[in-house]
Amino acid sequence: MKFGEIVGHRDLVERLRQNIDAGRVSHAQLIEGECGWGTLQVALAYVQYLHCSHREGGEPCGKCPSCVQIEALAHPDVHFVFPIVNPSKTPTSDSFIAEWREIVAENDAIFDEYDWYDAINAQNAQGIIPQKEADEIIRKLSFKAFEGERKSVIIWLPERMKREAANSLLKILEEPWDGTLFLLVSEHPESLLTTITSRTQSISVGRIEPEELAEYAVRKLGASPEAAAAAARVADGSLITLKRALQGEGVTASDNFELFTRLMRLSYSNRHLELFEWAEQLATAGRESQKHFLEYALGMIRESYMLTAGVESVSHLWGAERDFCLKFAPYVANHNVEQLVAEMERALRDIGQNGNPRMVFTHFALAVSKLIALRG
Repeated sequence: MKFGEIVGHRDLVERLRQNIDAGRVSHAQLIEGECGWGTLQVALAYVQYLHCSHREGGEPCGKCPSCVQIEALAHPDVHFVFPIVNPSKTPTSDSFIAEWREIVAENDAIFDEYDWYDAINAQNAQGIIPQKEADEIIRKLSFKAFEGERKSVIIWLPERMKREAANSLLKILEEPWDGTLFLLVSEHPESLLTTITSRTQSISVGRIEPEELAEYAVRKLGASPEAAAAAARVADGSLITLKRALQGEGVTASDNFELFTRLMRLSYSNRHLELFEWAEQLATAGRESQKHFLEYALGMIRESYMLTAGVESVSHLWGAERDFCLKFAPYVANHNVEQLVAEMERALRDIGQNGNPRMVFTHFALAVSKLIALRG
């Protein structure tokens, strides 16, 4: 991937390009931001430019052996690590490299953890980066570079590392091999060991501007200018949200919207017995689906509060979401918004730590119902 193929982030791209040209390449870099903001695109373009033997006009040439191999995700000195499932049967990322190449190529390196698990038929599982993966990294890096003098490792979602793997990585970062680059592409860097983050150079990737999203939607996704502009407005800087909105798979037509509206209607109607049924339904979903719902619900609560506060001009709601929240917004105000957010964040944390989903969502539904019924 060339720098020019990254959607948005012109200032960041120029800074990264200048650093490489000047030889200022830190051995460990932490690329922070949501997957939909293009973090993996940044990592891939950075590595290709770094390894290219014939850079031209601030871009990798795209023709040398290194460029050809990196674009195919098959360079012998560029290694990929990402969350996997069933590590006892398929112990490292290499077991899923074919699926990894396919999802990167088909989605311009724009996809999230949920998409990845779907691609490897593991929707109900939560992936990990096991200790065996760290051992494999050490083994690979112990060899001399096949081409040139550099070896690079891209670790996608390093927050999924098991504690033992994280400690092994820390040892490598403390005493790196010459010519070795680690790029950690993380959505939740706060979940990493502080001893790891303290040894990395942070690269913050922010939201993509609506104009850039709209241009991409027209150029790459075949959307009309009108549809592209509307989708870009509600995408909140994310290419993933943009794609789902244009494909009719956005939250307004998803199970998340139905789950959220049903929970809120049951809550302000004090229909507690039906809340147990609601909790049971969500408890039987996969953990990634559960987390997606909670993240979605957090967004809807925040958007509703913005309507209550009278700042609809900066809202990202449209369609059925907007229609519902215009009526629902009075139930979210100063007296309960912080507590609602806290309950959703607590449920997210509990599910992320493999808490019993029936217990988590039963408590969650009752707590939310009590807060929604509490009128200010």
